[in-house]
Amino acid sequence: MSYIISGIQQVGVGCKDIYETWAWYRHFLGADTPVFDEKATAGLMLPYTGGQPRERHAVLALNMQGGGGFEIWQHTQHTPQYPPFPITLGDTGVFATKIKCHNAEKTFASFKRRGANVLSAEVEMSPNGTEKHFWVKDPYDNLYQIVEVRDGWFQKNNNLTGGVYGVVIGTTDLVRTAALFRDVLGYDQVVYDIKVDSFVDFKPLTGGHYPCSRILLRHSQRRVGGFAPLLGPSEIELVQVFDRVPNKIFENRFWGECGFIQLCFDVNGMDGLKERLATVQRTPDGEGYKFTVDSAESFQMEGAAGRFAYIETVDGTLIEFVETHKIPILKSIGWYLDLRKRRPEKSLPRWMLRALGLNRVRD
Repeated sequence: MSYIISGIQQVGVGCKDIYETWAWYRHFLGADTPVFDEKATAGLMLPYTGGQPRERHAVLALNMQGGGGFEIWQHTQHTPQYPPFPITLGDTGVFATKIKCHNAEKTFASFKRRGANVLSAEVEMSPNGTEKHFWVKDPYDNLYQIVEVRDGWFQKNNNLTGGVYGVVIGTTDLVRTAALFRDVLGYDQVVYDIKVDSFVDFKPLTGGHYPCSRILLRHSQRRVGGFAPLLGPSEIELVQVFDRVPNKIFENRFWGECGFIQLCFDVNGMDGLKERLATVQRTPDGEGYKFTVDSAESFQMEGAAGRFAYIETVDGTLIEFVETHKIPILKSIGWYLDLRKRRPEKSLPRWMLRALGLNRVRD
């Protein structure tokens, strides 16, 4: 069986106040278009929620210039917790989220002028000297790398930034983690693979002085599928530190608590993906990847519906896959699209994707 990876659908972000957090993401990251905004019970994530269903409030918000979105998530049954330690470069899990921008210098100046917590003293370059970027933290201690990207935009508006362009993941096993992204998810292009005592562009980060290896991966093939033009190209950066034992970012905390919860891919052909994952080595004895959670059939979130599943990387970092079955195009008039009636490799018309922006929240 075959499957399609159409791009990064979203990065999950846990918070204590969903509307306050979303307001910051609208203001600085342009994530102003909601796909859903729903309060419900998370009853299928029991392996990660202490074996009990948990009440939650979730918003999936997009930046209509293109890129992945944010699934902003708040526990409503108890007060969500931050990690009990400062997240440090190399800690295992989603360490930072990459956001694309049109012009790094202009975005850097704008963020500084508007009072964002910019960590970088100036716009920096990637280790291979080809990618401009800078680092910023939101008010909730989440780290973002703002990356200048020239190509792959869906459309242009007045926002300086687009959506999610990728993530930085801490790992204790670069080889096997890279194999997952390369052999299953299509990130077959190695932009750089470097080990040094320290990286200049990591210096503003907590733990940025530690020796480490880092690999930047991109996909050489253009993504296809219904939402591929909107989600666009993406990259994955893997970091393994030395001279310290990394912490697991979500150790002893529930899924959905504060911080980057998971990296989510938009897929078609979930059963085919499941079969492929089983053939890729996750453990030293050759065991493959297994779904730790699988909704098995269509799962409703407000007007959206689909099947979702999770795996864990070698370090327990959560990767989510969502096969979208139905999505609201214009909720005010009840316009919903059933994607199961379309060829999976065919992109939705650009006018239809642009129509999602009619749901935009204007501050």
